[in-house]
Amino acid sequence: MPEAIIQAVKVSKSYGEQDAAAVPVIAPTDLSVFPGQIVALLGPSGCGKSSLLRMLTGLSTPTSGAVLWHGKPVAECAPNVAIVFQSFALFPWLTVSENVEAPLKARGVNAFERRKRSIKILDTVGLDGFEQAYPKELSGGMKQRVGFARALVVEPEVLFMDEPFSALDVLTAENLRSELLELWDKKAIPTKAIFIVTHNIEEAVLLADRIIVLGKHPGRIRTDFEVALPRPRDRKGQEFTNYVDYIYKVLTSPGKAEPEVPLPHEAQQPAAAGAEKPSHYQMLAHARPGGIAGLLELIDEQPNGREDIYRLADELSFELDDLLPIVDASHQLGFLTVEEGDAVITAAGREFVQAGILQRKDLFHDSVLANVTLIKQITKTLEAKRDHSAPEELFHDLLDEHFPEEEASRQMETAISWGRYAELFDYDAARQRLFIPQPEGAVENVAE
Repeated sequence: MPEAIIQAVKVSKSYGEQDAAAVPVIAPTDLSVFPGQIVALLGPSGCGKSSLLRMLTGLSTPTSGAVLWHGKPVAECAPNVAIVFQSFALFPWLTVSENVEAPLKARGVNAFERRKRSIKILDTVGLDGFEQAYPKELSGGMKQRVGFARALVVEPEVLFMDEPFSALDVLTAENLRSELLELWDKKAIPTKAIFIVTHNIEEAVLLADRIIVLGKHPGRIRTDFEVALPRPRDRKGQEFTNYVDYIYKVLTSPGKAEPEVPLPHEAQQPAAAGAEKPSHYQMLAHARPGGIAGLLELIDEQPNGREDIYRLADELSFELDDLLPIVDASHQLGFLTVEEGDAVITAAGREFVQAGILQRKDLFHDSVLANVTLIKQITKTLEAKRDHSAPEELFHDLLDEHFPEEEASRQMETAISWGRYAELFDYDAARQRLFIPQPEGAVENVAE
C-alpha cells in the first residue's frame, strides 16, 4: 500500500461552544486518501460530507483529531489541493482566461507563465477559442469546464470536487464525467488523486475506485470499499447494479449491520463502523401523511407489494434524498419494511391503503401512538392537563436535549403534522400551544 497523501486521524467536527451545547456533525473518523484513486464520498443530506471535505483540504479546522499531509500536520504545510464547487463560482467581470489564471496570480506566478498554463489547460478541457469570453456568454456546462480548468491549472496533487455535476442537465453532466475519466485514465492531468462528494449513487459507481458511505447524527463512516470493476463501466451490467443496490441497502438501513460488499474477491471486506446510537426520541422522518399514503399505494400495486427503492426513485424521477424520508416514515409507522434495498408493504400498510379516508385517520392514529414516542408523550401530557393544552416550547425543550436546535424544530413540525392528521391534538400557531379540541359545549380554558 503506497503512502497516504492525506490522512485524517480521529477527526471530528462540532459547531457551537465546546460544551454540552455543541452540536456534533462528524464523529471521530479515520480516513486516508491514496495516490492513484478516485474516491467518492456518499451519504444522506446533512451527514457532514462537505464538512469532512473542508477539513481534508485544510479549509476547516477539526474540533479534535488531526489532518496530515504526507505525514505532517496540514496547518504546518501548504497542501497542493484544488476544489471544484457545485456552483460555478466564477468572477463575472473576468474573462475565461483571467478566471483560470486567478489562482496562479494569487500564488505569485508571473504573467507569462500564467498565460501559458491557462491556454494549455483550457485546450485540455475543450475550451480552446473561448479564452476571451465572459461567464455570461457560456452555458452551464462550459462554466463548469472553466471551474475544472481553474482547479487543474495549479496542478493539484489532490483534486477535490463537491457535487460538481449536480447543477448541470443530465446530458451535460454525463459528457463532463466521461471527459474527466478520459483525462484521468490517459494521465493528461498531473493530479494523483481525486476526491468527489456526491449524492448520486450511479455517479459514484461509475467514477470511483473507492466509495465511502457516511451515516448521520453525527456523520460517521458506515462502509468503505473498493469498486473492483474495469473501465469503461456498463451501467446495465449485473456487477454495476450489485454495487448500486448494495449502497442503497446501506443508506436505507441506518443503525443496522452493513450487508456484505458485492465484490468478486472474497478477501475484500467493507471497513467496520460502529452503529449509530439511537436517542431517547427516535428521529422522525420528515414526510407528510399524504406522501406516505401515496408511496404505500404505489408499493401496494407492485407484484407481492414489493419494489426496489432504487428503481422506484428512478421511475418517479426522485432524488434519493427526496424519497428516503417517505420510505423511512412509512417504516417507522409499521406500514413498510425495508429488505435488501426493497420496500415491502406490511399487512398494516395494505390495510391503510385499502381503507377509506376516515378509517385511514383511525389507522394512522393507532400507528403513531404505537410507534412514535414523541407523539405518544405529547398526547399523554395534553390529556393530563386540566385545560388539555401545553406550550410547544415544553416539548421543544425536551427535544433540544437530543437534537440540534434546527432539527428539534423540524421534529416538532413533523410531530404536529402527524398528530393533527391522526386527530390526536391540534396546534394554535398564534399562541404556539398544542391542545386537544374539546367537545362542543365543554368549557375550555387555554392558558396563555
